[in-house]
Amino acid sequence: MTLLEKLNIDDRFANGIGACITEIREGYARAEMDVEERHLNGGGVCQGGAIYTLADLSFAAVANSRGTLTLGISNTITFLHSANLGDHLIAECEETLDHHKLPYCDIKVKNQQGNLVAVMTGLAYRLKKEFDFEKLM
Repeated sequence: MTLLEKLNIDDRFANGIGACITEIREGYARAEMDVEERHLNGGGVCQGGAIYTLADLSFAAVANSRGTLTLGISNTITFLHSANLGDHLIAECEETLDHHKLPYCDIKVKNQQGNLVAVMTGLAYRLKKEFDFEKLM
């Protein structure tokens, strides 16, 4: 099983909200999601938690791409623009530092028009446990 398949199947929360990884390569991952009725908050725009989950899924792909189980320990997200019903969101994560214990990434979430919706930073911790997969994609 590839890492893309593994995360799209095993990350049940992200899967449950319709978020999926569409690309993984060394130091980079992209996840996508369409904003549906179930994602809307009381103000009628996409719930921040849904946007965060999408960004976090792309972060998980990059952080775990080295074959070692790696879990997020600190994330900071800033919402810059609302996402609306029908928007297609794309989260792109780029590895800033491939540290042997504490990898660090930058994530940008954009809508279908390329407007920046949110930015996030992610710091993770690599456990002493293998994360098995055949290849990235």
